[in-house]
Order: sequence, then structure tokens, then C-alpha cells
Amino acid sequence: MRYYICFAMIGYLMGSILFAPLFGRLFHKGDIAANSKDHNPGTANAFMQGGFLCGVLTLAGDLGKAFLPVFLCLRLQGSRPVIELGLALVLAAPVAGHIFPVFRRWKGGKGIAATFGSLLGLAPDLVPALTLAFFFILFSLVIRITPHFYRTIGTYLCAVAVFWLSGEALAVQAGFLAITAFVCLRMHLSKEEREKCRVRLLWMH
Repeated sequence: MRYYICFAMIGYLMGSILFAPLFGRLFHKGDIAANSKDHNPGTANAFMQGGFLCGVLTLAGDLGKAFLPVFLCLRLQGSRPVIELGLALVLAAPVAGHIFPVFRRWKGGKGIAATFGSLLGLAPDLVPALTLAFFFILFSLVIRITPHFYRTIGTYLCAVAVFWLSGEALAVQAGFLAITAFVCLRMHLSKEEREKCRVRLLWMH
């Protein structure tokens, strides 16, 4: 278990590195979080406030910092038996770090890109990441849920249900459940304005 705790700690510290403010200053765009409506130091605001290059680099950083701890944990474990709850801890740690970063007084981003990074770290098993992507696309383009606040929560909750009903590995079930709890808490604490939830089908205007 100590092996997984070590990688979880590394993942949390890596997750605590917020690339949007870092690249915002590098490209002389000021404080990206402070200049945005929801004060979120994440990928979306990096694109909107910092421009395309700032956004791309932030996205790569947020994906990579969550991908590496999970991927390396699985690749370096050798003959060690897989401890599902230990791996779940490693999966959730980078997202927890991004949402509640120790380097930024616990005020971080929403954790969406970091979530994808953690799930991609399970490669070659891409089903969890593709499942989450499916629901984001479904609720963005087909069954359109607005605003973003409700779309995100709906996406994560549906993915949780699918993982449990499909018999996904316990590490994925428990890890993603913890991730969903962190994301929902962060969305609840968000300063963004919450309009009334609207659900429209693709062919509805």
C-alpha cells in the first residue's frame, strides 16, 4: 500500500501545479483567474483569457500532470499485486490537487482536464476516458444541458452510474466516485452565476 500512497502524494503535488496562471504570466496575460467571470484557473479560461497557445499549453500541462502519476504507477509496479483501493487513491489524487492545490491556498480549478488525464493514465484501457467524453459530447450537442454547471455535474454522475453498472474495475469505480465528489464540491463552491437549468434536444431551438 505504501507504493500507492507514494504515487498518490506525488500525484497530489503535481496536481497542485496550476498551469493557467503560470502560462498566463509567461505570456503577459495577467492573472487569468482574476480576469475571468468564474475566477477559475483552468483550461477554458486559459483559452479565453490567454489565447490559443496559452490554452493549448495549459491543456497539455493539466492532462500530463494527472496522466503521469497514474501511468507510471501502473508501469512500475512490476510483480506487486494490484491493490484496487490503492490505485483508486492514485487516480483521484491529481484531481484533488488541481481542485484544492497546496501551492495556491486550496483554491484551484474544476478538475475536468485533470480527470481526463487520470483516466488516460489507465492506458491501454481507454474505456473510462471515452465514457466520460461520450457524456460530455452527449450533453453538449444532442441532449443540450445548460449552463455548464449542470452539464458538468450531470456528466460525472452518469459516468459514475455506468462504471458501477458495467462492472468496471473497483479502482476505477472508487477512484472516479472520489473524483466526482471533488468536482461536485468544487462546482458548488464556484463563484460563477448559475442560471436556471435548461435541457434541449438537438432539433429544438
